[in-house]
Amino acid sequence: MKAKSTIIFLLLFFLFTQKNVLPQSVKNIEQRIDSVLALMTQEEKIGQLVQFTGDWDTGTHSTEPKAGKKELVAEGKIGSFLNIFGADMTRGLQKIAVEKSRLKIPLIFGLDVIHGFRTTFPVPIAEASSWEPALVEKSARMQAIEVSASGINWTFNPMVDIARDPRWGRIVEGSGEDPVLGAAMAVARVKGYQGNDLSANNTIAACLKHFAGYGGAEGGRDYNTVDFSERTFREVYLKPFKAAVDAGAATLMASFNEIGGVPSSANHHLLTEILRDEWKFDGFVVSDWNSIGELIPHGVAKDLKQAAELALNAGLDMDMESNAYTKHLSELLAEGKVSGKTLDESVRRILRIKFRLGLFDDPYKYCDAEREKKTILNQEMKDATYDVAKKSIVLLKNEKEFLPLKKETKIAVIGPLANSTADPLGPWNQQGDAKDVVSVLQGIKNKCGDKVKILFEEGCSITGKETDGFGKAIQAAKEADVVVLVLGESLDMSGEARARATLDLPGVQEELAKEIYKTGKPIIAVLMNGRPLTINWLNEHAAAILETWFLGIRAGDAIADVLFGDVNPSGKLPVTFPKYVGQVPMYYNHKNTGRPYNPKDNYTSYYADYDNSPLYPFGYGLSYTKFVYENLKLSAKKFSKKESLQVSVEVKNDGKYDGEEVVQLYVRDLVGSVTRPVKELKSFQKIFLKKGETKKVEFTLTEEDLKFYNLDMNFVSEPGMFKVFVGTNSVECLENEFELTE
Repeated sequence: MKAKSTIIFLLLFFLFTQKNVLPQSVKNIEQRIDSVLALMTQEEKIGQLVQFTGDWDTGTHSTEPKAGKKELVAEGKIGSFLNIFGADMTRGLQKIAVEKSRLKIPLIFGLDVIHGFRTTFPVPIAEASSWEPALVEKSARMQAIEVSASGINWTFNPMVDIARDPRWGRIVEGSGEDPVLGAAMAVARVKGYQGNDLSANNTIAACLKHFAGYGGAEGGRDYNTVDFSERTFREVYLKPFKAAVDAGAATLMASFNEIGGVPSSANHHLLTEILRDEWKFDGFVVSDWNSIGELIPHGVAKDLKQAAELALNAGLDMDMESNAYTKHLSELLAEGKVSGKTLDESVRRILRIKFRLGLFDDPYKYCDAEREKKTILNQEMKDATYDVAKKSIVLLKNEKEFLPLKKETKIAVIGPLANSTADPLGPWNQQGDAKDVVSVLQGIKNKCGDKVKILFEEGCSITGKETDGFGKAIQAAKEADVVVLVLGESLDMSGEARARATLDLPGVQEELAKEIYKTGKPIIAVLMNGRPLTINWLNEHAAAILETWFLGIRAGDAIADVLFGDVNPSGKLPVTFPKYVGQVPMYYNHKNTGRPYNPKDNYTSYYADYDNSPLYPFGYGLSYTKFVYENLKLSAKKFSKKESLQVSVEVKNDGKYDGEEVVQLYVRDLVGSVTRPVKELKSFQKIFLKKGETKKVEFTLTEEDLKFYNLDMNFVSEPGMFKVFVGTNSVECLENEFELTE
């Protein structure tokens, strides 16, 4: 017994002193993992696969662990917590893990940091509207710095699900409908969270979610069935995941949904064959909340024991809150239904990320109360969220160049969201506090000072049917020169379990807008929402429309800066806005069909009661200045698979203001072994032009850009003719043709 204790001591000494002798190399980490595994009992191994929440889910929102969990940590039976944060709290739990448990294996602390921790940044779909990956990376970097100071070393983000149906509430958490834009934003967020050194004390492990296909839920209903072809799955829904895995994402989260009859949490093809065997991913996969337990209502497991068997054998490493592994893995191992090798491999993956985070070298690196005080909601954080917010706004309409406003204008600020300080936080706002938020009304007051008379009336509530406030709102409009009408959704109308069957403005908001319009005063509509809305009336009658999404704590300042022209809006839509809910799912990169729409022929693909076109197309967004595209040129009319093609276009700022423009390049494969979309985004560049300035923008196309999954499901390019489109959005483009040869 004494000899065994001596061996354990020596191995532990080796583990916790290697940082002073060897670099944190891959080989060194793998050796250290081997050493830990050699010491672990079966119970301790199972413990690493277990994640429990704090008291958050009980309704108390406490960051304390539940009763009895500290004892389990001391016994080495918990590998991770979620919803527990704070430098002192996490230090206390980490102290139990590394000082009282037998093998001193540190805990990993996870949290849903979706768009900020204490400092709330714009929601992800808003950030994607910037079309600026470097800006999105900066946002994620700042979020990581802040939350890591509060004891968290793992975020359940980014959500990289492609979403083509705005009825789905979680569209707000992602980057929209396009796999190329989605991949760029996914990579940016991974880089931001994880930085250049995952072992630094201000970087955190990213978790790609929801793996996979969650955004394709039927009817846009959360948790619903998903079913599409393997080709669509790989070309559209998996593309951002693959890009982010290649960028080094540490972990993934299995999704709630099934795909073709197989729930993701039991999908060996997805979690092992694609993720590990094809993509060579070596991090770990965590379940979504109780998604292992939900294999029972899915109908693929008869009980929790079988659910545990299916999940671990599929390649799902960590069990979030279903208790399946805790209760049943020992029995499954004894019965031979789960092998010791499978268990060891899952433990290895979890230990690998803990080593890469540097937790074995310094388990308290995230638990510095002094750093926490200096970092949380500091001025640098507030400035960063403002920088992101002002570039996340999309100008949807600006009739007769009505905007920007002059600061001498008498303004009526009206609407249920005009003075809200809670709703700009958006869903999943973590520890965001309404008292830190600048409302639209306050932002306008901050901008104008005492020079301008500003009238305010709420007019109506967000969802209610009462019209009692219409009278005062109408009177305020009559006394003003212009009306800033702030409409949209409340923060809890988007996000998880917030599917909507209608995309209209909720309540009587549109009725309020119609009454204000009757006053004859011009309306500037400011939208605050987490999904595309059907705003046909506003598009027809408002003088200007700003899509601001949910911009976080500096929302009002950013919106006011755009309204008054201190910031020229540069955002572009990452998702199509339909005219009617009956058009969805609606997305720009659709197939042509054998009978594409022809207004002269009834027997083509169209709606008998409405037209096919969207209200605003993917990539759409106006500026206060005017950009003119000319001289789309190709370096050759043909190029081989071993060559590249240069595509150039001249963009001129022909307006009155300096501004930024997102130049977008699309391609169409005209003939393939399988049908191809009418257009596919392949590249984009955001450029700045002074008024009167012209820039030549260049893109490079290679064979890789033209690959797809062919008839035999091989990822290849096929020689033939292609169209190339370059323009300001997915509809308004210059076009040319080229041929790819062998």
